Amino acid sequence: MFFLFITLLFLDFTGCIHKWLGWLAKIQLVPAILAANAAVVTALVVLTLIFGRIYCSVICPLGVMQDIIAWIGKKGRRMPYSYSRPLQWVRLFFLALFIAAFVVGSGALVTLLEPYSTYGCIAGNLLQPLWKLGNNLLAAIAERVDSYAFYETQVWIKSGTVLGISFVMLAITGIMAWRNGRTYCNTVCPVGTVLGWLSKFSLLRPVIDPDKCNGCSLCARNCKAACINHKEHSIDYSRCVACMDCIDVCSRHAISYRLRKTAKKTSMPDTEGGTPTDKARRGAIAGLGLLVSSAAYSAGKKKVDGGLAVILDKKAPERATRLVPPGSISLRNMDKFCVGCQLCISVCPNDVLRPSESVGTFMQPVMSYERGYCRPECTKCSEVCPTNAIRGIDAAEKSAIQIGHAVWIRDNCLAASEGVRCDNCSVHCPTGAITMVDNPERAGAPKIPVVNTEKCIGCGACEYLCPARPFSAMYVEGHENHRTI
Repeated sequence: MFFLFITLLFLDFTGCIHKWLGWLAKIQLVPAILAANAAVVTALVVLTLIFGRIYCSVICPLGVMQDIIAWIGKKGRRMPYSYSRPLQWVRLFFLALFIAAFVVGSGALVTLLEPYSTYGCIAGNLLQPLWKLGNNLLAAIAERVDSYAFYETQVWIKSGTVLGISFVMLAITGIMAWRNGRTYCNTVCPVGTVLGWLSKFSLLRPVIDPDKCNGCSLCARNCKAACINHKEHSIDYSRCVACMDCIDVCSRHAISYRLRKTAKKTSMPDTEGGTPTDKARRGAIAGLGLLVSSAAYSAGKKKVDGGLAVILDKKAPERATRLVPPGSISLRNMDKFCVGCQLCISVCPNDVLRPSESVGTFMQPVMSYERGYCRPECTKCSEVCPTNAIRGIDAAEKSAIQIGHAVWIRDNCLAASEGVRCDNCSVHCPTGAITMVDNPERAGAPKIPVVNTEKCIGCGACEYLCPARPFSAMYVEGHENHRTI
């Protein structure tokens, strides 16, 4: 359920699902830490100290994705897994690398190592286009029967570089899961390393009873975390994700999930009915774990002009300072808190946000106005951001936040260069920051625009709606620090 619902957050382009399930993104560990959400962080720590790494097996979407791939990969294999010694130095290396990336502000490394962000990139860049294509197919079918239950939406690849990186991340995690189960979680993932250390002290854990074990190794061969040493009847709890697969496959009921203080006992009385009792207990524990975590956070067509001429697509101008959404406060704040999960990009209804291809801000959201403009009444990105990289704002606040200012390019303007009467930028400016004035160089010529930078909020309406192609006569230059006007 967690995996399905979190995936829907990245696929949904209407923003409706976020009203009900947006909290699922905010109970992910790293976003909760960055958002300074003490209630969520405390709940996840307590959850781990009681039940073990339930977070990794239930709440983390990348972990569940690996389980699905591993389940498919082990089909037909008699011995899918085997015990392997922990690569502690590798885990510590990636954890240190992750912390260093945060300190120096390397968004690319943070995104590639943080599990929630990694899955967000995979879902947003690989799955959402397919989801939209399916929606458009249903919209075409519905239109033929005079139904408006679906509406067509644009399908476009926001960044070829990011798409390629997403494929690579899927391939790496997928191949590792297919071959060896949770290897990625227990060697690369920094969240897994931290929670693995906490789970060593968990109150409840799976324990092997040597008196009942016959050494068949079924538990070790089905342990996707490769953490069960059946020869020594021991389990590496730093790698165990509390999936309970070992309990399911043990025919002698030699493995049970019990209190840590009883772990030294060599035998225990048989449970009533054996497996049914174990399954009921595991179901209750899983349900309680979910309750605790939940309670913590109560094929485009060519555009033509009249069917006679192809309209050129707009091209993005070179901006000296990048644009980031209203609510992000400043470029520094965005760099500090954004993990590049791309949830804001997935939910943007105006196709304004796209992932950055720059090394320093890789996969973080940047704004560009070739496909739309940032409507003053839309606050979708600020509603879904789980890390407070984009702070929550309402429409009234947004209409007064200046993220940049418009710049007029005389040579591109139809009124100035070709003598064509045009006032699109002035008519559509929501703040009245653009005024049409007489051309001082040509008497009787069409009026030209003048920008009042004190009133401009940088929404991009002028840039998007300018008829000049391929570059607009207006473009928005970003501000490092946003201000209220």
